[in-house]
Amino acid sequence: MSSRRCTVRSSANFRRNLERIRTFLDSAEAPAAFVSLVERLAEETVPTLEHFPEIGADFLGRAPASADGMAVFAKVVSLLGPGASLRQYILGDYVILYRLEGRSVDLLAIRHHRELSFDFTGHWP
Repeated sequence: MSSRRCTVRSSANFRRNLERIRTFLDSAEAPAAFVSLVERLAEETVPTLEHFPEIGADFLGRAPASADGMAVFAKVVSLLGPGASLRQYILGDYVILYRLEGRSVDLLAIRHHRELSFDFTGHWP
């Protein structure tokens, strides 16, 4: 892992995911859990990704065996662009999907680990 300073940005989809999480936790009468999540993002996750952007696992390193899955992966790779990687970072019960290109980290999505998958169509038209 390299120790280089990167810029971390959140995508509109990431912010929508956080809003969905906030709404869910508010309805579950657990607003403090959302405050804790946001604090951990600001105090732990962002600084970690700024200094160690490759810390997350290579999301595309586990290519699926099905033809449909391989087709989706091929499309994602083409949308990422040359030199970019798609990585996942675990934060407690949450999985964060992010794009790393050069010195830029783009937070794409955040999901509870029990959710089934990421919605790639929400990231790219």
